[in-house]
Amino acid sequence: MQKIPAPNFIVFYNGTERDEDYWINYLSESYENQTGGPNLELKVLTLNINEGHNCELMEQYQILREYAQYVAKVRENAREADLDTAVEQAVNDCIQNGILAEFLRKNKSEVITMSIFEYDKEEEERKLREAEYEAGYNSGRRDGYSSGRQDGLNLGIAEGKREIIRLMHNAGEPVEKIAQYTGCEVEELKKLLN
Repeated sequence: MQKIPAPNFIVFYNGTERDEDYWINYLSESYENQTGGPNLELKVLTLNINEGHNCELMEQYQILREYAQYVAKVRENAREADLDTAVEQAVNDCIQNGILAEFLRKNKSEVITMSIFEYDKEEEERKLREAEYEAGYNSGRRDGYSSGRQDGLNLGIAEGKREIIRLMHNAGEPVEKIAQYTGCEVEELKKLLN
């Protein structure tokens, strides 16, 4: 057996849904129809590289820190302007403030195009998850309402039937006549009335 260096897998996260500095993901979390333990496992350390997270890491890696500042600037601008304007304004602000300045000057149009695409993709995925959640919620609510309504109706009918049986029995009607009017079996009525 050949010896190989021990691998470490790291993912940089700059989404908006998680707030932790870091977490562990396992490849097996994405397996479908898994039975028993996974035959292949991969442990991945995910590091949040949004502004304000993993400060020690950001201090050590200037480019990563500046990238986080750029992303934060795009998000801040996007709250007040359309996406195209927000990205272009963020690129210009960053160049002016020395954030990724050389890279942004050299690759300005590509960065703007790619940032708009990625931001749109992230927003579309968020909207899709939101719509799927809402559809599931509404479907569950409709099914629950329908099922609850039917259960309530069945319970009401059963209670009404028992009340009719009780009233007929108290009025002195014979069990056979009660069975005829309620559709119950005579033996079932005898048990119920006892």
